[in-house]
Amino acid sequence: MSGNTIGRSFCVTTFGESHGPAVGAIVDGCPPGLELSEADIQADLEPRRTGTSQFTSQRQEPDRVKILSGVFEGRTTGTAIGLLVDNVDARGRDYEKIKDRFRPGHADYAYQQKYGFRDYRGGGRASARITVASVAAGAIARKWLRERLGLTVAGFLSQIGPHRLDCVDAEAARANPFFCADPGRLPQLESYIKDLRRDGDSVGARVTVRASGVPPGLGEPMFDRLDADIAFAMMGINAAKAVEIGDGVAVAGQRGTEHRDELTPDGFASNHGGGTLGGISSGQDLIAHVTFKPTSSIPTPGRTIDVAGDPTEIATTGRHDPCVGLRAVPIVEAMLLLVLMDHVLRHRAQCADVVAGTPDITR
Repeated sequence: MSGNTIGRSFCVTTFGESHGPAVGAIVDGCPPGLELSEADIQADLEPRRTGTSQFTSQRQEPDRVKILSGVFEGRTTGTAIGLLVDNVDARGRDYEKIKDRFRPGHADYAYQQKYGFRDYRGGGRASARITVASVAAGAIARKWLRERLGLTVAGFLSQIGPHRLDCVDAEAARANPFFCADPGRLPQLESYIKDLRRDGDSVGARVTVRASGVPPGLGEPMFDRLDADIAFAMMGINAAKAVEIGDGVAVAGQRGTEHRDELTPDGFASNHGGGTLGGISSGQDLIAHVTFKPTSSIPTPGRTIDVAGDPTEIATTGRHDPCVGLRAVPIVEAMLLLVLMDHVLRHRAQCADVVAGTPDITR
């Protein structure tokens, strides 16, 4: 299987399966001299961990990260950083009874058609479990970008099923299992998830992420556009079905006089574009939205076929999220961090000596 690597200057390769012995990442291209410890990475892994609330999968994984290489005496050396997270609560036996049947909406059938053989234990690489590796790598990017540029990234749940959620208190999103930035809506969301579990069903969700302190000039005019690379990274997250930048699909109903972000000596008057112009960062906050499909593994029986192509029925039991979007915020943040880190290093390599002449109105 190819396609496990993202980035050019900050290059991340992930490995592992849902119910294998471990998942991990190789991070190549991290600048030397960054103070880095396992505790720095662990802080980002905790929010996406399963078994931390009654509203997510009850798989009990401690997600303790190990740094295997690339760090000496507490600082990055500039060589490849090896990261490993053991799987300690894998239960491959939970999937024995459906190993010859395909879950509708899941990658099972596509994997079988592509490879002729698949890891049916939780879906292998098609499981959200493997995102722990991306989040671990993203933690390194987060620390470097914050310390060198003052750049920060934070996300929140902006929709679950029919419930649209505003960002009333960004800090509150880290204080509840829904990553909800509108604390007053929490009782409603709790009741909604309980009803989903009772019905044996699942639901989709939308996550919004914002990067502040992004310098202008990141990205290229054509195929390496910053927004294109963001979309590429976000669509690499399991269950992601759509990516929007700024106002996203809402621009279809806007007029040019409404959508354009007018410039003044004191800054931009609005940010409908989401922080990019022509595929290059404008220096405004970078805003992206990622929409996730409902979880495919649900206990309600549905029609399918078996490996012989015969019709049958399937119901998935075990430990699954009723809404994968509830743990997607740290993952979306990580993917944005990886893209920004890569583009910062690429920009530094080509354009570090460029003097624009025009003042940076975003600072």
